[in-house]
Amino acid sequence: MNSISRAVPEVALQAIRKLITEHGFGAGDALPSQRDLAVQLGVSRASLREALSSLSALGVVSIQPGKGVFVQAPVEITQGDNAPGWPFAAQASPLDIFQLRYALEGFAAGLAAVTLSTFDLDALEDNVAAMREQLKAGDFEAAAKLDFEFHRRILLASGNQAMLSILTASAEIFLESQKLPFIRAERAMETWQEHRKILRALARRASAAAQKAMQEHVRNAALRTGISFIAPATA
Repeated sequence: MNSISRAVPEVALQAIRKLITEHGFGAGDALPSQRDLAVQLGVSRASLREALSSLSALGVVSIQPGKGVFVQAPVEITQGDNAPGWPFAAQASPLDIFQLRYALEGFAAGLAAVTLSTFDLDALEDNVAAMREQLKAGDFEAAAKLDFEFHRRILLASGNQAMLSILTASAEIFLESQKLPFIRAERAMETWQEHRKILRALARRASAAAQKAMQEHVRNAALRTGISFIAPATA
């Protein structure tokens, strides 16, 4: 991942959070206009919008078209170095794992779109349906296992044995990362909705759409955990 392409939006994200804290903005308060914020932070409007989008997904701000950007009840933003209850700190941080999954699983989904069988599609459809039922029942442990199996099946269908070996060798770490987004129970159904979007792209044999949907899902899962990372722009 190109650190330069990530730097400006991520610095802007942290600078906005610092601005909210240091200037005493409370829930419901309006932030300066996006034009003023961009000037104040010394970033482009595009980088500012990307940072605000991440903060909106984290629940820190609310972007109201035509009205402005408003502070919501702030949540703690981490960069993945320390996550409560994360048992694999000596091996890799949650941020490391989400970034690995973004690159590896996005590519695998693109491959799987043109290689998976009808049996694979049926199994994924059953998995998505079962996850919905477990989430409705509030069984997030079972939902996380189904989440892991959904991703494992796509890696298997991709036909890339090296990527599957990485998942198999680090199965416990991957599964733990898939439990993390469920700490925000009110947003748990988003995982199911994103899996449905991935499945639709796979069913259409749309490689680019499947890759994009998977990458959006992994990044959103990280955001639900409180971890933000901004992917490099593609050529």
